[in-house]
Amino acid sequence: MNARIRGAAALTLLALAAGPLDAAGPDIDAARISGIVRTLADDRFEGRAPGTAGETRTLDYLVAAFDELGLEPAGPGGSYLQVVPLLRTQAPAVDRHADGRVGRHLRAQQVDLAALALRPVDRVLIDRAPMVFVGYGVTAPERQWDDYKGADLRGKVAVFLINDPDFEAVPGEDAHGRFGGRAATYYARWTYKYEEAARRGAIAALIVHETEPAAYGWKTAVAPNGEGYDIVREDPARDKLLLQSWLHRDAAVKLFADVGLDFEALKKRARSASFAPVTLPGALFSADFPLQHTRIESHNVLGRIRGAGHPDESIMIGAHWDAYGEGAPDANGRRFRAGALDDGIGVAGVIEIARAFKRGPRPDRSLVFALWTAEERGLLGSEYYAAHPTVPLARTAANLTMDVLQPNGRARDLVLVGAGQNELDALLARHAASQQRVVTPDAKPERGLAFRADHFPFARQGVPTLLFMGMGGGHDLVKGGREAGDRWVQEYTDRCYHQACDAWSADWDLSGAVEDMTLVYGIARELAGSRAWPNWNAGSEFRATRDASAAQRSP
Repeated sequence: MNARIRGAAALTLLALAAGPLDAAGPDIDAARISGIVRTLADDRFEGRAPGTAGETRTLDYLVAAFDELGLEPAGPGGSYLQVVPLLRTQAPAVDRHADGRVGRHLRAQQVDLAALALRPVDRVLIDRAPMVFVGYGVTAPERQWDDYKGADLRGKVAVFLINDPDFEAVPGEDAHGRFGGRAATYYARWTYKYEEAARRGAIAALIVHETEPAAYGWKTAVAPNGEGYDIVREDPARDKLLLQSWLHRDAAVKLFADVGLDFEALKKRARSASFAPVTLPGALFSADFPLQHTRIESHNVLGRIRGAGHPDESIMIGAHWDAYGEGAPDANGRRFRAGALDDGIGVAGVIEIARAFKRGPRPDRSLVFALWTAEERGLLGSEYYAAHPTVPLARTAANLTMDVLQPNGRARDLVLVGAGQNELDALLARHAASQQRVVTPDAKPERGLAFRADHFPFARQGVPTLLFMGMGGGHDLVKGGREAGDRWVQEYTDRCYHQACDAWSADWDLSGAVEDMTLVYGIARELAGSRAWPNWNAGSEFRATRDASAAQRSP
């Protein structure tokens, strides 16, 4: 029996043999949760932006909390802190244009383009680079799909469609059903497309923005003030394009027409497995502008309960501590975007779950409690840790991430973002049933929320994950049902998401958040006391990575 089958069998036996949760449950307290969030959302933390005085105060508070609980430091050198070097770039609002043979120019930044430069260079210079349309920019061997067909992109500008080939596919087209319908896959994400273009030598890439497949409008796509963030990389020229940008759909249609191509016809052709890249005849892209770049030192916060029997194996429980810092005053004069729910409540959950574990017997496997920096800048703290782990990821059984738990009381269900991806789903469903709850899949999987939180860098490394996110869809609330749950998601997203009104409230009913945290605790406790190695489901884009590390795990 190979290691992959052993892991799956162990999980099945675990599901059959495990008993119910303790009747009393863990000691997770709504009042303590509220108090932690109230503290983190206070103005003295200045919106918890990385590299600011607000970060320093936040780290002091979180390190003191971990130390008071008696967690073992899990950062490098016996520290609770892991340094995360960040690159901040800022480009001026200048024209970046494509010269076509008909003399047409794309207009200025934030009109036709929403461009970022994420290399530490003093000047971005691209001189009349050829432009190539590469469909959806997807290479997915497990789905028998390759948009590149061996095309040489060195020194060229790639032009992509957003989402994956299945999003608008209809029966009879090659892409139909191959990528999971309208549910976004990893290949739908702009981050994947830019990375793949860089791997193939492109100097820049433009992604055509369309609101429905992107899952947000043009205003959201535009980076404020041309500001970008990345982790500091050993070889940024290898890992990052010189320029990456959204391209407004109207501008893309006009650009294609100016060089004698039909955008809609090419978009349809891109849903065929036989699609091959198309050079935009005579279209040349130029850019020349200065770039400001600075290095910021930020930090992850890491604590551990070392396992009694298998300390080299672990379960990770995480959330992000950062928020959006200071902005323009809102209608109430509030300047700090404190992220009370995004993700102060997740931080409180990590602390409370750690407290519950410390009050019980040591688990057989280790538990790692992680609070990430720079999630709001692109999952950068968790990405950095995934590249520089202090606990081996091949021997991490699961990553459990909390991001925006809903504050509206108990719910009859749990909305699971990324449902159907891995074997942890069955474990979650059983623990939810012990609370008389059911698991509801994300109502809008096309938004790609499964790739937009801090669990995702671990999924890319093959670690099975669960994301607990109250924005995944309207919960079926005990008070008000699905209608009330949908209304809260819509109101929060429209009014308070990343805004100053995401503030602590004495009116919250955190009984539902307590149940969600209890689920995280229960799943972590069960895995920490087992020999199970959950895996990704067959066909998942992360299965091969997990299977490749099977020899590093104990049977």
